[in-house]
Amino acid sequence: MHKPLKVKVRMDFRGVGKPGRFIFGGKQSDKAAEDIREQQVAVFRNVPIQGIHVEDIDVSAEVYTVRDEVTNNEVAYAPVVLMIRAENLEDVVRFIARDDFRKIEIIDPPNLSLSKYDVERLLFRVAEEMRVYRSLLDRKYNSR
Repeated sequence: MHKPLKVKVRMDFRGVGKPGRFIFGGKQSDKAAEDIREQQVAVFRNVPIQGIHVEDIDVSAEVYTVRDEVTNNEVAYAPVVLMIRAENLEDVVRFIARDDFRKIEIIDPPNLSLSKYDVERLLFRVAEEMRVYRSLLDRKYNSR
């Protein structure tokens, strides 16, 4: 049995501002990003994920904004850093396959040794997550 992994994962949740009708009802992009971050943090805290234990959630990083080159609109990102303990490397793949994934740091163990079988399982899991992601994109953009 392998020693569990301790991993730090950073995700930046995207928020796009919505123009209001007349004077009221608009939503700033930074507020939208904060709202999405709050929703996702609630999911990480309350919904169990097989093979994963969320040890800490850091939401202290400031929301930042950038200009989207495609739409030329301001887009805000709300960062979250998760400290997770994973039973194995394949369990971490679900975090890095997300659109909001930005960075990963393996805290423990300091060295990893993967057997041929471990690499095959890891690559299979990556391919599986990519299929799921493509399926979600197909449904999102082809159902319009």
